[in-house]
Amino acid sequence: MGFTCGIVGLPNVGKSTLFNAITSAGAAVANYPFCTIDPNVGIVAVPDPRLARLTEIYKPAKTLATTLEFLDIAGLVRGASNGEGLGNQFLAHIHTVDAVAHIVRCFDDPNIIHVDGSVNPGRDIEIVETELILKDIETIERKHSEAEKHAKSGDKKARDEAAFYLRVRDHLAASRLARYFSTTHDDENLWLRDLHLLTNKPVMYICNVHEKHFSTEMEYVTQVREIAAKESAKVVLISAEIEAEIAQLPELERGPFLQELGLKESGLSQLIREGYDLLQLITFFTVNSKELHAWTIRKGATAVSAAGVIHTDFEKGFIRAEILKYSDLDRLGSEHALKEAGLLHVQGREYVMEDGDVMFVRFNV
Repeated sequence: MGFTCGIVGLPNVGKSTLFNAITSAGAAVANYPFCTIDPNVGIVAVPDPRLARLTEIYKPAKTLATTLEFLDIAGLVRGASNGEGLGNQFLAHIHTVDAVAHIVRCFDDPNIIHVDGSVNPGRDIEIVETELILKDIETIERKHSEAEKHAKSGDKKARDEAAFYLRVRDHLAASRLARYFSTTHDDENLWLRDLHLLTNKPVMYICNVHEKHFSTEMEYVTQVREIAAKESAKVVLISAEIEAEIAQLPELERGPFLQELGLKESGLSQLIREGYDLLQLITFFTVNSKELHAWTIRKGATAVSAAGVIHTDFEKGFIRAEILKYSDLDRLGSEHALKEAGLLHVQGREYVMEDGDVMFVRFNV
């Protein structure tokens, strides 16, 4: 699995339309709030042109892309943290994701109802973030209550933990997101991580625009960019309707269709690329005559931990990793040519993996 991304936003901003397009999962779409009753889950293959080249070189029986998971979470409204709309049950689902894709409506259409009566990206973002903050405060107050019970028995660490939760609560109460809270030592880092706060998730803003506005920066998009700049967040422009059209086309027709629209890549490709960068992810490959497989790991992962992603036995019995660089394979055209050129690199367990590495694990269990 590459990563899990939760798609959030107000009702009728295009979440389910986009979800359908990028996952072909058939989520229900309708012009009324709360059409999505359960979080739709879709697994999609990560497009990677290197797979085609490696398949050409190795000719495996099967090629497997790495994947990512999308959760389409029902539209949030004011009061969701207190159970308004479909409220708490959907906020709970966000705890499980690695990152949040916050879709913001950046188009006018009198035929599509806006839950607050008008399009206003700044207000819409504030509504969603406020509900996430309020849910986080609820989580923190529960943890603070538990810590205080332990503190009454004279547990000094529990007192420190209870005081920490109050600091985080005050930070959130000032309408500041948890990911901008400053910790002071390792214990606080651990306490914050274990809270799994919604506003501590990495976020990117997805501006859902009309296709005719791709070439011109609308005021709506400018509003989102200004907010994102303050948060050091990423912004991706997508037309959910265009993505829906692309999803219906045969693979060979998608490139020319994008060119006609003046686009270099699909919204899905943008979303994946920005998501990988947001979460500091890279891809490595394993290959034999039966299977070429792409895998996702965090930047900085060692060879032994990458081996564990493939199979736990590989990590337990790890001896060494034999590494080929994709760029060398692409240039020379065969594994034999790389070996002849002395470009097979033998690495130990602490080797830091690089994007595009082709790894052969030697192990003994």
